[in-house]
Amino acid sequence: MYEPIQDGIEKSARSVRYAEAKPPELFFGLVHSYWELKTEVALEDDFCLHAIPDACVNILFNQVQTEIAGVTALRTRFEVLNLGKSFHYVGIQLLPGVWQGSQQEIAGQFVGSPYLGELPLVATSQELVKRDFPAKQEVLSSLVQKLIDTNLVVNNFVMARILANIARIHTVSDMASVACLSPRQLQRTLKQTTGFAPHDLLKVLRIQQSFRQHYLDLYADQSHYIHSFRKVTGYTPAKYIDKFDV
Repeated sequence: MYEPIQDGIEKSARSVRYAEAKPPELFFGLVHSYWELKTEVALEDDFCLHAIPDACVNILFNQVQTEIAGVTALRTRFEVLNLGKSFHYVGIQLLPGVWQGSQQEIAGQFVGSPYLGELPLVATSQELVKRDFPAKQEVLSSLVQKLIDTNLVVNNFVMARILANIARIHTVSDMASVACLSPRQLQRTLKQTTGFAPHDLLKVLRIQQSFRQHYLDLYADQSHYIHSFRKVTGYTPAKYIDKFDV
C-alpha cells in the first residue's frame, strides 16, 4: 500500500497536534487516511504548513469556519500554507487517481474561502464540528460512501497497479509496462484520471519513496537525488529531515 508522508510540521512547533486514522476496510484502495490538524492553544506566531506533493487528493474541512471547505491537491511542487495562530482542520486523503470529480474543482493552494460547489461539504463540516476526532470518522466515511455512490470516487486500476509495483518502477516505460499499457495509452489515461503526465507522476512518487528507502535505489546518483528533492520540496534532503517531523 502506498504510504505518503505527512505534510511538513516543524519539529519546533508547539501546541499543534496532528492525528491520522485508517478508514474502514471497505474503502481499501480508495482512501489512505482520515486526518486532523489543530492548535491546542492559540499560538504566538503564525503556523506555516509545508505541504509537499504526494499525488493524493484531499477533501478538507475548516472546523473553525465550517463554510470553508474544498478539494485540494498539489502537482509537482511544494506549497507553504500559512494557517494563522489558531486553526482546526479535518480531512479525507484519497489515494492517487481515485478522485473522478471535476479537475477544475481541485485547489492547489491554501483554501480560505467558502465552498460554493455542489458537493455536500459544508453540511458535512457542520456535522463534523459537533464531534471529537474518533467520532468524526463515521461522518467522513458517510461522505466517502456518497462519493462512491455517485462515481466521484472510483477504483483506478491503472494507478492501483502502479502503486502496488512502485518499487519496480524506475522509468516511464517501466510504469507503462506495469500498467499493461503503451506509453501513449498511459499518457492519455493518467492525464484523464489524475491530471498528471507520467513523467510528473513518477517525479512525485520517487520523492515520496525516497523517505522510505535508500535514494540510490531510485536515482542514478546523489546529485540527481538532491536536485530532484529540492525542486519538489524546497529543501535538500538533510535540511528537510532536520527541520520537519518525518
